[in-house]
Amino acid sequence: MTLPNTTSTERAGLLLRAWPLQLLPWAVSAAIVGYAFIVGGYVATVIAFALVYVVFVTGLNLFMGFANQVSFGQNAFAGLGGYASAILTTTYNWPVLPAMIAGIVLAVVIALIIGYPTLRLKGHYLAMATLAIGLITYEIAVEWQSMTQGYLGISGIPPLGIGSYEIISDRGQLAILSIVALLAVFIAARIKSSRMGRAFLALGASENAALALGINVSRTKLIAFLTAAAFAALAGALFVHVVGYVSPEVFGLHMVILGFTMLYVGGIGSIAGPLIGALLISLLPEVLRGFKDYQDLFYGTALILLLIYAPRGLAAFFERRERTGSAS
Repeated sequence: MTLPNTTSTERAGLLLRAWPLQLLPWAVSAAIVGYAFIVGGYVATVIAFALVYVVFVTGLNLFMGFANQVSFGQNAFAGLGGYASAILTTTYNWPVLPAMIAGIVLAVVIALIIGYPTLRLKGHYLAMATLAIGLITYEIAVEWQSMTQGYLGISGIPPLGIGSYEIISDRGQLAILSIVALLAVFIAARIKSSRMGRAFLALGASENAALALGINVSRTKLIAFLTAAAFAALAGALFVHVVGYVSPEVFGLHMVILGFTMLYVGGIGSIAGPLIGALLISLLPEVLRGFKDYQDLFYGTALILLLIYAPRGLAAFFERRERTGSAS
């Protein structure tokens, strides 16, 4: 942003002073993952699950944060990706990587079939339609017992790996998930700065204004929806191969609520938001575990305070402080 009444040297100085604040969410995230890698064990497992959610929430952020659309059904695509990969690897003996890719492709195809008519809806109608998608997928996972094993779930899912090489150790899985999460965030950043990403942002600001600019609103919504579905399917596939088990409850409404919480606490519409939000929300219950009976009280209070003092999330809070400091 060009600042009035300042020289180029002064502007450069302001940007340099803002860099430490802008990098703080990334530094904190790196410190948390680094600590988990050193300690290993239970801490590494908690952070590994958080990194899976980083991928899930990054996709949700593309649809909700950038395009400003509402979806309560991203768990459906996570379930499709997870179940497809689990079934292909356990029942049909597929290698892990091709099975994961097939799961992502299946989720995107289903999203295309569902999204084309559904995305014509707006506001709470769209929210209810996407919620129905998640509920329908959950019921299919429960009732199609010959394929999904119903509530019993599918066990013996092979761990992440390439070919005959399997990553079994907690540190190995944490390293792989860290790379995947960083790639997901990097892709989101590239999308945001691309022509399509600018179309997402224009759509999010005003559909009428986007139409006036010549943006195909229906196509842009659909692309955002498909991209978010691909991220969700990848997260679902990663989850089942990290845990080695899948059942319908894994991809229930709890996943939607947790994803929303991570997105809003971390910072909706920001690049670092899904990363810091997923890590923080995953760690808070562990940090507050010592309070025993008062754990939920402190957890809820912490979330309320975060939303009061950082309504756009922690990452957006630091960006706002950066702009405030630059304008002074």
